Amino acid sequence: MPRSIAYREHSFAPGEYTDAELLAAHVRGQRHAFAELLRRHNDHLWQTALRTSYTREDAADSLQDALLAAHRTAASFRAEAEVRSWLHRIVVNACLDRIRRNKTRHAFSLSPDTMPEPRDNRDEMAELEISMVVDHALFRLPPDQRTALVTVDLEGYSVAEAAALLGIPEGTIKSRCARARQRLKEQLDFLRDPGNRR
Repeated sequence: MPRSIAYREHSFAPGEYTDAELLAAHVRGQRHAFAELLRRHNDHLWQTALRTSYTREDAADSLQDALLAAHRTAASFRAEAEVRSWLHRIVVNACLDRIRRNKTRHAFSLSPDTMPEPRDNRDEMAELEISMVVDHALFRLPPDQRTALVTVDLEGYSVAEAAALLGIPEGTIKSRCARARQRLKEQLDFLRDPGNRR
């Protein structure tokens, strides 16, 4: 190994690099550069996968798929966006791909083992039931609408930021969010009616 490369390898201090510099270093073959990127953004990417997936298992599998894809395609990064946004988009796309492949909706178990009969703690059970109804309605949205709604309404990104993160026009974000909110309202109205729940 040439002395210059050996020296650069030995003196590599990832904490001194920006995200874009780390990604470029990874592309050049610098060990530990990609690991440092993951250390910086792992929590955000995990939360993104959780919010986009139906189960923790799907989130974990999708995140792994996304990180492998990012590792493999790092040379395609063109710096038009932040590295974090690029990683975010790859994770969301991996989650949506897995949802399309699964093509099943996960049912909520309401068996006595998981949902004991309410007795004294009726307020807590009512809150739990409301949370389950909202989650159930959210998971029934089409994946593209759900992703837009989660990004804007739950993660708190602006429409412009969400558009950059997801790689789609702002108008598409607005229309998907509007349709998602309308469908969510219809789902909640339907699920709130005790006669509609089985």
